[in-house]
Amino acid sequence: MASRRSGGRLGTVVIKQIKLSSQARDKLIRIKSRTGIGQWNILCRWALVVSMKEASPPTVVEIPADSNVEMSWQVFGGELNELYWALVKARCIKDGLATDEETVAQQFRLHLHRGIGYLATPSAINNIGDLINLALDEKS
Repeated sequence: MASRRSGGRLGTVVIKQIKLSSQARDKLIRIKSRTGIGQWNILCRWALVVSMKEASPPTVVEIPADSNVEMSWQVFGGELNELYWALVKARCIKDGLATDEETVAQQFRLHLHRGIGYLATPSAINNIGDLINLALDEKS
């Protein structure tokens, strides 16, 4: 993930480019076909918040950036990009982690990939209605 500074009201975003692993790309292809959502960035936003909804922090693992799926931070977050950064930073605080740029960027990547895995779980998401139900589920 390339980095740059983009300051704003909600914090400094340092991620410039997001490149997914080939495993995550393959999972997103399956999710796209099940939901009809064709944009990578929208599915990645769902994945991020689904992972952050989980009480436990993601396991720290090395995630390769070995796919051809790449998007800028601006494309990922759209007009709410600073809010997504602030949410990841707040989650770092909740998990007792540092909030330096490297840690927040690492946690973003871990949450993104974990969330993609959750969404790709067989029978978890079979249509767009399942995404909505997941968002409305307050048991987690």
